Amino acid sequence: MSDEKKPAAPVRAPMLPMDEAVERLLSQVVSLGRTESVTTALARGRVLARDLMSPLDVPPYDNSAMDGYAMRAADVAAAGGEGAVLPLSQRIPAGTVPTPLQPGTAARIFTGATVPEGADSVLMQEMCEAVPDAAGGLGQVRILGPLVEGLHIRRRGEDLRVGQVVIPAGARLNAASLGLAATAGAATLEVAARPRVALFSTGDELVLPGQPLGPGQIYNSNRTTLHALLLAMGCEVRDLGIVPDSLEATRAALREAAKDADLILSSGGVSVGEEDHLKPALEREGRLDLWQIAIKPGKPLAFGEVTSVGGRTWYMGLPGNPVSSFVTFLLFVRPVLLRMQGATQLSTRGYQLPAEFTWTKADKRREFLRARVTETGGLALFGNQSSGVMSSAAWADGLIDLAPGATVEPGQLLRFLPFNDLF
Repeated sequence: MSDEKKPAAPVRAPMLPMDEAVERLLSQVVSLGRTESVTTALARGRVLARDLMSPLDVPPYDNSAMDGYAMRAADVAAAGGEGAVLPLSQRIPAGTVPTPLQPGTAARIFTGATVPEGADSVLMQEMCEAVPDAAGGLGQVRILGPLVEGLHIRRRGEDLRVGQVVIPAGARLNAASLGLAATAGAATLEVAARPRVALFSTGDELVLPGQPLGPGQIYNSNRTTLHALLLAMGCEVRDLGIVPDSLEATRAALREAAKDADLILSSGGVSVGEEDHLKPALEREGRLDLWQIAIKPGKPLAFGEVTSVGGRTWYMGLPGNPVSSFVTFLLFVRPVLLRMQGATQLSTRGYQLPAEFTWTKADKRREFLRARVTETGGLALFGNQSSGVMSSAAWADGLIDLAPGATVEPGQLLRFLPFNDLF
């Protein structure tokens, strides 16, 4: 028997916790600093580049919250309270300027109309009875309900004040915030420019949907999934298609992508197999960190930059399995894209919901299980949690964030990340 010692097996670096990986990413990526002005109605999903200040009070005047009658509470009390009858002195539709309310009278008023000077309350029409005037005037009104000062009056500036920050810089705009901006009279908004992202996939086994499948080939679903996610994150996407499994083709794709992209995103080829060329290609065209993240699905993640074209273009490489690619985009690419746009809210909100299933397969990694919210407000789990089963993500409403080593019993509260918040 030979006395020669066998070479020691290489020591693997410990897997990186997810939160630490996100911190590393965000410590290197900075805001792009480019802005543009867009029509307010078209700014959904964009990130506001500077504070929006209100140029006016909203509402700009005291106005009625109801169709009804404007009056003084003291006049009603003096006339006997409920059952009292007051003459009408004016009619106030929305958009007209009323005269001061005559003492001892009421004014017919409509929702949104300016409350006349001297009136301190509005009684809804359902609590009043119109009484005809025999003399042919505006008529009278009988009070049928209780009245207190301030009833059904929306005060000037109760929503916004002149000079108030309506929406802070860094906020990601949704339909409600755009409506608020319009309320303040903003026809356009200064927003962060869209990140330019170059997208490609690697793998000779990949075929585009619509083409015939050859032996050993599969359709490239990641390209479609990632393209849709990038658009949802407000990006301009340049699709470079499928890159052949060769070192020179991969280097050429990186150089081409870096010409006008802020970020290069790929799926597949981020391990260290003989046919995985991204690592040596990135090392020649810039730099690359290849991380093993302590999550499931989606352990391998690549991050680096292409510098061979004279500037810096960030690169992120996601796993090839479709669910792994989908999940790692949400956990890692999403906060990077938000940082590039100057967003202030980068983390994902979680909600505590009860499990309606049992999970006994504890894993040493942090797991992200595909789940759906049931009609009773609990969480149901998709039956097959394999990283290659994309139907689990299409079926689900979001991800369960399960701590390392955890099992689940029915009724146990779990942290749930809804896709509606992540997209």
